[in-house]
Amino acid sequence: MASGRTQREGRDESPEERADRRWNELLQEVRVAQTGVQILFGFLLTVVFTPQFPMLGSTDKAIYVVTVLLGAATTGALVGPVSFHRLVTGHRLKPQTVTWASRLTLLGVVLLLATVASALTLILRIAMRNAAVPWVVGGLVAWLVLCWFGLPLWARHRYATKG
Repeated sequence: MASGRTQREGRDESPEERADRRWNELLQEVRVAQTGVQILFGFLLTVVFTPQFPMLGSTDKAIYVVTVLLGAATTGALVGPVSFHRLVTGHRLKPQTVTWASRLTLLGVVLLLATVASALTLILRIAMRNAAVPWVVGGLVAWLVLCWFGLPLWARHRYATKG
């Protein structure tokens, strides 16, 4: 640079400021994911009380149970960061909290993928009743994997600083 100063990349922030920023970013991400999970899980909980539920075959009932359990696990993983933060607040563990909350959030996204795949399988088995169901679900899961994991990982690799 002409002024004699070296050019820096990134932000000029302390480790505590960085942890606070990362925590706020993570909370925004979790809010988005939690809303979708709450709607999906709420819907799943009502299915068992519909008049058609007793008419489902044992395979469809098993898929339903797996889907509900996955939905509950997803909810747990995505609420986990809030609980984690609440229990360690004031103990000067913000950077560690951000790391663990990030891991729980990523686990929640993976569980959400499994929940959506399971719910799609159940719904499409009932709606279509043909051999195309696994192919349709597989295609949609591949699309979600691309959107949720593939593109971000590609961008991280593509635009990583060489240093």
